[in-house]
Amino acid sequence: MARAAGVSQAAVSLVLGGKWHGRVSPGKAEAVRAAARELDYRPNPAARSLRLGRTRTALLVVPALTNEFFARLHSGAARVAAEHGFGVVLYPSPEGTGPARDPFGSASDALDGVIASSMASGALAALRPGGGLPLVMLDSDPEHTRASATVNLDIADGMRQTTAHLLGLGHRGLAHIAAAVDSWTFGVRARTLAGALRAAGCPAPAVLPAELSVAGGMRAAMAALAARPRPTALVCDDDLLAAGACKAARRLGLRVPEDVSVTGFDDLTLARAVEPELTTVRLPAEEAGAAGMRALLAVLDSRTGGAVLDSRTGGAVLDSRTGGGGPEGAGGPGRTVTLPVELTVRGSTGPPPEAPVRPGER
Repeated sequence: MARAAGVSQAAVSLVLGGKWHGRVSPGKAEAVRAAARELDYRPNPAARSLRLGRTRTALLVVPALTNEFFARLHSGAARVAAEHGFGVVLYPSPEGTGPARDPFGSASDALDGVIASSMASGALAALRPGGGLPLVMLDSDPEHTRASATVNLDIADGMRQTTAHLLGLGHRGLAHIAAAVDSWTFGVRARTLAGALRAAGCPAPAVLPAELSVAGGMRAAMAALAARPRPTALVCDDDLLAAGACKAARRLGLRVPEDVSVTGFDDLTLARAVEPELTTVRLPAEEAGAAGMRALLAVLDSRTGGAVLDSRTGGAVLDSRTGGGGPEGAGGPGRTVTLPVELTVRGSTGPPPEAPVRPGER
């Protein structure tokens, strides 16, 4: 190719690596690109990885594959990875949010970095012996993590929006159908709901832990709706729990939202499949996965002086929406990026009934 373009091999390497600006003239750079097109040049990823000492592979660790949220995370991460010549391996931890085993025997030899969602960073010790492998945490406690970078959704604001919506409708007696999962994200939901009600001078919510499933939500909601006085709104940690709560209301002869309002969290496809459709907090899972991958690429780039990223970006991690860093950009080593969330109001919430009707009295 150097002979065809009439330049040195070094010039070819600089141009094809996207590092020619200021080192190769524009005319020679165009000659190299023309020769590449004529010779139908294709880069060899294996050879490039060997030369850089990189696998160009990231591991995405999630607690489960059965939740749509994590599928959307993977979609966003994989899209950004492909734009930069990286691959993403999806790994559901056999222990859920608990300690994750090393699926490779030696993850540090098989991977360039790890992205983990909704897990404690300490649960990933087997994947990062000595802490040398870059780690980006998603939806995790930024104050107690040993991650290279953190990407979070504004979970607290989502719960504040939910509480404000219900209070604005006139609700004062709320019950919390809480996911029985020991993780940062569900802890934030519980603390924020209790704090918002306390600040508004309302009673603390009744808290009913539930297995994270439709059946778990139904069982917890049945117990909540049997209480006296009966709550006028059920705040659910997840759309699966909210769907179960709606099912419980129907079984007790109650109408949603006329007799009891129900809110969810996540805005899964299920939220629009139930009737009435769920009022829920939309979590931008795909955007979070994309931001996590950009953050990992930024960490890797900082460690290698720009030698990791695909030449198509010219050695920079670019966000197509913001053009760089910022709240939705790549972030950087040690940074925490927080993505906004939005309450979507649908038919499952309305004003409280003036005189709640007990189950069996209708």
